[in-house]
Amino acid sequence: MEIDIPEVLAEVTAAFHRYEAALMANDIAVLNELFWEAEKTVRYGPQEALYGYGEIAGYRSARDVSDIARELTRTVITTFGRDHATAFTEYRRLSNGRMGRQSQTWVRMPEGWRVVAAHVSLLPPPA
Repeated sequence: MEIDIPEVLAEVTAAFHRYEAALMANDIAVLNELFWEAEKTVRYGPQEALYGYGEIAGYRSARDVSDIARELTRTVITTFGRDHATAFTEYRRLSNGRMGRQSQTWVRMPEGWRVVAAHVSLLPPPA
């Protein structure tokens, strides 16, 4: 298996940055588009466990976006062959400096790169 084929890595990196831009703009249509539309899609968040595309899309349309601004502090994207990838990133909330982590598993589907599993967590505030 080839790791980080340059053109595949470029595709996934672009999809990852498209997702991040949509997250910052609260572009729900793009956020939903980039998740696999299936019951097997999973997203764990700081306070929620979402199973299936429907639950994830429902969460997106109802979530509080008042503290969404963040900067990425470290990102690692790795591709495995031509159809699978992982993306891990750390981030810092701009409003309060609180740190968090995000991981995504991406798969090339007939309609393009889609997140099939994701996890988002916030670290405890510094003491």
